[in-house]
Amino acid sequence: MRVIPLSSDSMGARSMATFIETKDAKIMIDPGVALGPSRYGLPPHPKEWERMQEHWKEIVNYAEKADILIITHYHYDHHNPWDDLEIYYGKKVLVKDPKKNINYSQRSRASFFLKQIENRAKIEIADGNKVLEGETEILFSNPVFHGTNDRLGYVVEVLIREEGNSFLFTSDVEGPSLEDQVKFVLDNRPKIVMIDGPMTYMLGYRYSQASLEASIQNLLRILDVVETLVIDHHLLRDLDWNKRIAKVLDKGNAMGKKVLTSNELVDKPLDMLEARRKELYELYPVKESEMRRWSIEE
Repeated sequence: MRVIPLSSDSMGARSMATFIETKDAKIMIDPGVALGPSRYGLPPHPKEWERMQEHWKEIVNYAEKADILIITHYHYDHHNPWDDLEIYYGKKVLVKDPKKNINYSQRSRASFFLKQIENRAKIEIADGNKVLEGETEILFSNPVFHGTNDRLGYVVEVLIREEGNSFLFTSDVEGPSLEDQVKFVLDNRPKIVMIDGPMTYMLGYRYSQASLEASIQNLLRILDVVETLVIDHHLLRDLDWNKRIAKVLDKGNAMGKKVLTSNELVDKPLDMLEARRKELYELYPVKESEMRRWSIEE
């Protein structure tokens, strides 16, 4: 099994786009990439726009090779309903249920997206279901909160398993801080788990200290059942991310387990452009008239 992160916050853009290749299937999870609309009161720096475009080209390149595409939810850093829709044509597309366990915003986005591809792709509901592709098993969790409550809707977690190997993708659980989010991981005991991590860049605002502490405890539990823990996305928008999860890093080191960010899986440097946005504007000044704003909410 090959696990290839194509875009991530550790590599400079908002995404968890990941390509998985097994003996029987080529699978693309969440082919989308976006930018944070505002950090430190600043819009995305030109270097972020450039990185996002580079990542999208890479995502499209791998998605064209995929047999199966998976959409865990309908935020724009996890799917792109406007560009290069040919990546879905003739493919099996496993999607978060667009009508059940979904908030108004995601229901509207799902409807728009699925209308674009419904006559050109084989669309199947993912929630709680299992798909077999040769000897490769794709198992989906029941819907879990995107974060600590239902305000941002629901996501589905994904397990991909073939003989001797398994990979689990939590999608946007923001932690995980809740028991039903972590249960799917603990029950399936994957060799590799990819987690979006606690949303510490909004600590004290949209993410509580209690949620952070619960997430750390759950990450420690997860370390007991996996060989490799990949943590990225929400956590990697915080320059102090490694201090926030110091207990997890320490336990992983003591147990001989790997705790990595997505860039390390593909031997790329850590390059947290969004978290470094203020620094980017200082190093590479941009005239206010030339600033390009990201007008689409996640």
